Amino acid sequence: MVACDSSPTLIQSVQRALHLIEAVSARSGRAHAKELARDVGLTLSTTYHLLRTLTHEGYLRRLDDGSYVLGPSLTQVATQDRLASTLARARPAMHGLREELRAPVYLAMYADGEITVVEIVESPKTPSIDLWVGIHDSAHATALGKCILGALGEDERRDYLSRHPLHSLTRRTVTDSRVLQDQIDHTGVIARDEEEYAIGVHCRAAPVITPQITGAVAVAHRHSKSPDLTEAAIDSALTRSAQRIQRSLALSVPA
Repeated sequence: MVACDSSPTLIQSVQRALHLIEAVSARSGRAHAKELARDVGLTLSTTYHLLRTLTHEGYLRRLDDGSYVLGPSLTQVATQDRLASTLARARPAMHGLREELRAPVYLAMYADGEITVVEIVESPKTPSIDLWVGIHDSAHATALGKCILGALGEDERRDYLSRHPLHSLTRRTVTDSRVLQDQIDHTGVIARDEEEYAIGVHCRAAPVITPQITGAVAVAHRHSKSPDLTEAAIDSALTRSAQRIQRSLALSVPA
């Protein structure tokens, strides 16, 4: 009888490539081929072959002095992993808010100079509002956008507004930068969009701020589907949810 080998099948070239990435990281994110070959225990020719492949795929980047640093593909993978982890921690509070207010819930964040909706929690009974104009071009007309703009520093806010024209989406949209700035400056904890993005749509947002994240959580209602709740009750529930999300992210997001 032939014994069954339960050990995993390992691909040596993949192992070596991963060890090279680890070796670059261990040398403070920058190293030369000879150093890496010595660290990993490979011949210089094999090391060069693997480094060329990793550089071609974007996992490493070769500098003018011949050294190698971690590349954009690796950074992108790490960023997506952090985002997935962040959303997983935010969803329980978002689901709770959706059930309490019977409305779709949105989470947006500011990163790399842009404001982006990163998660929407809805249900068949509480479908999301169609974002017919992306928030990249409509932050000024949304509660989410105004909430995040209000949390930014003056220089970041000025930079953002200089790159994003204030398009008119409805007759209620604020298109004068001075009026928008005054509106943001005088907004309390809760930012509002009263049919500025779409007629019949009313949205409220509360900030979600940690040392690593500048974001906001929002709920949107239509006139015909608004729950039998007072504005104060909606704002209170939204604030509690934002604080819950904020606490969960602050406790577990690495620096």
